[in-house]
Amino acid sequence: MTVSPSPIGGLEIWRGSVAPWQCDQMGHMNVRFYLTIAAEGLAGLAAGLGMPRAFSPGASSTLLVREHHVRFLKEARVGAGLVMTGGVLSMGETDAVLLQLLYHADGEPAAAVTARVSHVTPQDLKPFPWPKSARRLAEELMVSAPDFSKPRGLSGDPVTTQASLRAADALDLDVVASGAVGPQDCDVFGRMQVDQVIARIYSSIGHLFGPSEAAILEAAPDLRGRLGGAVLEYRALHHAWPHAGDRLQLRSGYRTSTPKNRTVVHWLLDPASGQPWATAELFHVYLDLKARKALTIPEDAFPLATVKPKPGLSV
Repeated sequence: MTVSPSPIGGLEIWRGSVAPWQCDQMGHMNVRFYLTIAAEGLAGLAAGLGMPRAFSPGASSTLLVREHHVRFLKEARVGAGLVMTGGVLSMGETDAVLLQLLYHADGEPAAAVTARVSHVTPQDLKPFPWPKSARRLAEELMVSAPDFSKPRGLSGDPVTTQASLRAADALDLDVVASGAVGPQDCDVFGRMQVDQVIARIYSSIGHLFGPSEAAILEAAPDLRGRLGGAVLEYRALHHAWPHAGDRLQLRSGYRTSTPKNRTVVHWLLDPASGQPWATAELFHVYLDLKARKALTIPEDAFPLATVKPKPGLSV
């Protein structure tokens, strides 16, 4: 095991750099790939817990991500070197809370990923107790969460989801994406990979943001070429795990909207059953693409772009 250089301890579980194809029109690594890196890093952390084949086809047990919380701290642009470390925040009988920290090569935190996982059988996802060896190794990997990893713009409190197709219709949530899970979207067990939730959100968000951003640019044309956005925080709950061929419908709505930021809730639903596959909440800021800093929409432009937030909307 490679000992992490992180001041909070833990284990180095991933190392790489940002490829051009991982970047979006904002000029930085797309949020989807932070979760892709976290998935690879989770395999390294599992190995540190004595489960080196947890994500291999013949695994006798694996780790199932039930919830993710991510703080995006400093953007990563093409060529940036990144290192991820991992540790254990807590461990129950069959579950654990894990911390994965992504650093720039100069030691500046790039992102913090907190994952609530279950120790399960690979095929039927039945939770069962951690072996004594994993508990012993977990003690060596115990870390404390730094302040920069903790929830800030979003709540980390437990929640019972209200998401369903019927509730989405009643709340008049926009349909921003629909489609089906492809074989390329799945892991070795045939289940949709967790990074696909934020990937589906990002690839379709123009259907939700497009009208308001067009209104902003019409009222404030000096923002053309400058108006962008960045996600600062993400929370996702995984309720069920679709397989290749299962259909998806993404229903979304604003919970808050101000000239500086917006909070958006997304329900990824199964059109067949009406039940949720996953629910997520993202905290966005407006971004000046030239200055590379947060942007406040002018007061005379923002009223034209107002939406109707649903304050009670949640994951």
